Amino acid sequence: MPDFWSESGYHLLRRDADGRLAVTDDFLRAYLARPEMAPVAESCAAERALHARLMEAPSRPVSEAEVSAPADPDAVANWRVWLAFRDRLLAGGTLEAAYLALFREGARGVPGLFLDQLVHAILRGILEGTPSALRVRAGELLFRTQIASVEGGRVRLADAETVEMHAATGGFGSLGRLVTEAGMAPRSVELDVLDERTQEEYWARAGRHDTVLDITFGAAGLDALSRVLESWVAHFLAVRVSIQPVQTIRDERWVWHVGLDAEGSAILNDLYRGQPVEEERLARILSLFRLEFADPAAMRADIAGRPVYLALAMDADRRVRLKPQNLLVNLPLAAVS
Repeated sequence: MPDFWSESGYHLLRRDADGRLAVTDDFLRAYLARPEMAPVAESCAAERALHARLMEAPSRPVSEAEVSAPADPDAVANWRVWLAFRDRLLAGGTLEAAYLALFREGARGVPGLFLDQLVHAILRGILEGTPSALRVRAGELLFRTQIASVEGGRVRLADAETVEMHAATGGFGSLGRLVTEAGMAPRSVELDVLDERTQEEYWARAGRHDTVLDITFGAAGLDALSRVLESWVAHFLAVRVSIQPVQTIRDERWVWHVGLDAEGSAILNDLYRGQPVEEERLARILSLFRLEFADPAAMRADIAGRPVYLALAMDADRRVRLKPQNLLVNLPLAAVS
């Protein structure tokens, strides 16, 4: 199958006996090589020495004296954040264990960028060998913010960073920015919509994030997202679920729901409590889903066999920020004895 998402760091990891992604020194070095962590011209000798020692042995213990030695207080703060994150990765042993622990124990102090990078690498492993480019594109929703377009009955998602770049430069990078700053409107750039016929085009541009996913009800892109979410749950929780898009929730015995993002959570909460939801807010819901457990015994006994409803929504600025952790920590799972 075509390779994809080389920037995820997946190739720097190794699988353990259970198929989880074990933390490696090479994976940690990739963080240290990032511009945010690499020394700059103004870096002092102490900071350069700390970076060099960690590049040589990224898992080595770091004393308080070492981390506080750099002269720049911002550098010290950055090192504290990264080392705390590194230690949580090492304590988990695998990316999956560390990711779950971050949300079960609290992810306070961990930059959102680090969380997205973990999802990127883990999902790359989950999608290894998939023949569906639509599923890979749908997977981007789990770690990259999208901008929604709702026109003519179609719901389409484009990568927010890419849309903003095109808006600022017309898609021509620094040259386009110069044209824009000169008061001239650069040529608009149309992003290609992937479907079942055109999905093979994705493989050659997987790292560019410049394709649009159609998640209209009944579209192949929405089915692809459903299958990705199923795989995400199965990989982490070892339970098999079926996720199917629905157009409305008509269930007098509605007992459980999970918002796939903050907006979706808030709207579902209000609907469940019977509180009024303005039409403008309700229109922010892009997709509804019905999740069912293959084995009802995997659910809490008091609601075993009942469906779980999911919602994906955009905020007032049409941004979609899917939170994949919600499906891991908010499902009604049976207590582990």
